[in-house]
Amino acid sequence: MPTSQRSGAEAPEDDLAEHNDSPSSENENEAALTTRRANSRRKVATNSKVKSPAVASARPAAHPATPRPTVKSRVAKPLRSLVVLSMVGGLVATVALPAFATGGTVEAEPVTVQQMASEDAQSLVVASDVSGDDLARDSYSATTEEEIEEEKAKEAAAAAAAARARMTASVASVPVNVNMVSPGSGAVRWPITSFTKGRGLWDSGYHQGVDLLGSCGTPLYAAASGVVRVSQESFGGYGVAVTIDHVLNGQQVSTLYGHMTYGSRQVSSGQSVSAGQLIGLVGSTGSSTACHLHFEVHINGGVVDPWAWLQANAG
Repeated sequence: MPTSQRSGAEAPEDDLAEHNDSPSSENENEAALTTRRANSRRKVATNSKVKSPAVASARPAAHPATPRPTVKSRVAKPLRSLVVLSMVGGLVATVALPAFATGGTVEAEPVTVQQMASEDAQSLVVASDVSGDDLARDSYSATTEEEIEEEKAKEAAAAAAAARARMTASVASVPVNVNMVSPGSGAVRWPITSFTKGRGLWDSGYHQGVDLLGSCGTPLYAAASGVVRVSQESFGGYGVAVTIDHVLNGQQVSTLYGHMTYGSRQVSSGQSVSAGQLIGLVGSTGSSTACHLHFEVHINGGVVDPWAWLQANAG
């Protein structure tokens, strides 16, 4: 068939044409690939040299350059060194000089006391021939508690003696007859003859007697016969006082005479006395503010009104 033969004869030509064209195209492709590679390498090289802002900011900043020393710092350093050297030198001098000074001894010339004391100076010059005195035990005051109490007792005794001396001197001017007796003839007598009645029984508080006011030095008498039980220079708040025990009409009677003058007592304890006998002088000793006789009466141990008792029995 003419068509088929033609086509069959053309076919190998086509195949051959296709086969012959392929090497040239491959060469073109390889050249283009080589060109592209070269361009890409140039771009990479260019990109590596020119960095983008983003990449530059992403990288850490480099360490700052060390600043160069200024003129001020260059001057301050030698000054500090100079100060340190000065301090070290001062310490060495402080330690070394005293040691050097004590190393040698300089003998000074002897100076008298008169030379040391100048005319205008305030000084004390003591002569060399002055000697100290030995201190005796009684040359200084007491220091222990016992010695203090002893000194107080001595002072109290001296004060009492002085008071007695003053009272005795005042009484000495009053003429006293120790043999005198109170007027009257009864078993009970008035203990004082010239007086003014003061406080009575229980007046102005706890008062167990009657106050018979009289001048200091006025004679006092025993209210009845009896035996002296108390005769003391200090009998509590009564001061100088005397108490006498009596037996009257079968009853135990006791009389008390208080605030008498120091040193005026004429009787002693255990002494028997008779009614109206002188026993002392009016005074103001003990708890007293004025010259008077504090007179008390106790019958069978009980307190009675002395003013009423005297008015009923004295005569």
